[in-house]
Amino acid sequence: MTNYRKTGLMLLCLSMSISIFTACGSSSDKGTASTESSESSDTAAEVHKTGFPIVDNPIELSIMAPDVGRQDWNKMPVIQEYEKMTNIKLKIQNAPQDSFETKKNLVFASGTLPDIFYAADLKGSDQVTYGSQGLLLPLEKYIDEGYAPNLKKILDANPDIRKSMTTPDGHIYALRNIQPSAVWYRGPMWYNGKFLKKFGMENKLPQTTEELYNYLKKVKEEDANGNGKDDEVPLSSVKLDDLRMFFLGFWGMYNEDIYVDKENKVHFPQAEPAYKEYLTFLNRLWNENLLDHETFSQTDEQKKAKGKNNQVALFSDYFPYFTLGGEPSEDNPMMQPVSSDIAGTPVYGKHPGINTIGGFAISNTNPNPEASMRWIDYQFSEEGYSFWAYGPEGTLFKYKDKATGEKEWLPVPDGTDREEYRGTITPNYGINTPGSYENSYVLGLRTSFDDWIDKETATKLTPIAKAPFPSVFLTVDQQTEIKTLRSDLDKYVKEMEAKFVTGAEPLSNWDKYIAQMKKMGYEKLESTYQQAYDTWAASK
Repeated sequence: MTNYRKTGLMLLCLSMSISIFTACGSSSDKGTASTESSESSDTAAEVHKTGFPIVDNPIELSIMAPDVGRQDWNKMPVIQEYEKMTNIKLKIQNAPQDSFETKKNLVFASGTLPDIFYAADLKGSDQVTYGSQGLLLPLEKYIDEGYAPNLKKILDANPDIRKSMTTPDGHIYALRNIQPSAVWYRGPMWYNGKFLKKFGMENKLPQTTEELYNYLKKVKEEDANGNGKDDEVPLSSVKLDDLRMFFLGFWGMYNEDIYVDKENKVHFPQAEPAYKEYLTFLNRLWNENLLDHETFSQTDEQKKAKGKNNQVALFSDYFPYFTLGGEPSEDNPMMQPVSSDIAGTPVYGKHPGINTIGGFAISNTNPNPEASMRWIDYQFSEEGYSFWAYGPEGTLFKYKDKATGEKEWLPVPDGTDREEYRGTITPNYGINTPGSYENSYVLGLRTSFDDWIDKETATKLTPIAKAPFPSVFLTVDQQTEIKTLRSDLDKYVKEMEAKFVTGAEPLSNWDKYIAQMKKMGYEKLESTYQQAYDTWAASK
């Protein structure tokens, strides 16, 4: 893959990983750290609230994080340079990414904690449980007392994001990746532009479910790829996981899981009458061989192989060329969501602007929580984003105009792939790091293809988009209840979807399906999430 192709992927991946706003200034406000634990023998350091270094006298903080195995973190230029900038040396405790969850759980169970958890995949249940047990420190105190000016600026401008980071007991125990302007929840649907061109439809995409059906039928019956074979796959998928959420919007449902409508009512979509319409449409496509009959058995690689063989007309992926092959181009348009007979459709479930997973937390044995908060806050600045994403200036990029933030790429040493090389210079590679991102932070690094993607998104998705459900926390009791309900319900729903679509279960048995879900407690699931949503909505 060429560096041009890698650039778009890298910027997309980075948009899901680190930081935002301007770097800390040069004033020297100071505060004295107060430890919340008497178990550490370290002396609390005097902390500068702004500027670098963070502390005048060097300190050491232990940090636990997953490792993708590209490079020893101690040898990474970002780690080395940031230690010089901050006067904070890291004692790094890595665990391989595939075993990190197990290692993390063992560490919490042992009670011997690192000072900092970084990119630690702290789920909502982790934050509620370990926070309520006192193993993680509440962070809002340090944010509001001036030790995280970049993050506080973001939270003040986005109060819903602050609410989504606050647990039911009123505390913030973990920081996350924040993207206030994000739209995509997952990869959209794309049309094969060659097929559209053959039928003269480049500028007239289907607008309704019936028009979509007619187009897919035309692809199947009129040799869309022109090879004289009946090998076209009008709509391809992998177990429907890649298209489900996008398609549900055609019938007014914002999510494939719990969502809240414009009247603040919580829905379990698989019990909605509109969901039956979704199943009916897909069953129609299946019966006429318009939906890939390998949908429930193929891998993503097998789907992509059909795309590269110019067989697929409509598919989901992050970018169209990931499936169709070739170079990035504007020839394969994003699908315009289509309307059904249901009023107010289509809709689109957008990204809520915040990751659901906690990426940074401070343990109760950390002797320097103020310094730790200052350490992470840089990743919530524009300058910090660039530093943690691409390394120190002069490594992968340089500024063309420091005042506007415009940058340009530098040649990669020895012609190495830029993204692979990036994995050797920064920890912000392949893991869920905390921080924030805006498109303006990559000014000058974006391609015309990136700009086209933004235009397609703004035109086709943003006007009909709403976040399906905020990132809410459940109480310990609610977690236990939901886990019990979902253990069987989720499996049943998935199995029945496949049966209804393929006809193994006739849709005339819909009422029996609903009755079974009631027995399995879907109504209790809805009411529990309604309670959690109402608590979130009422919070400040």
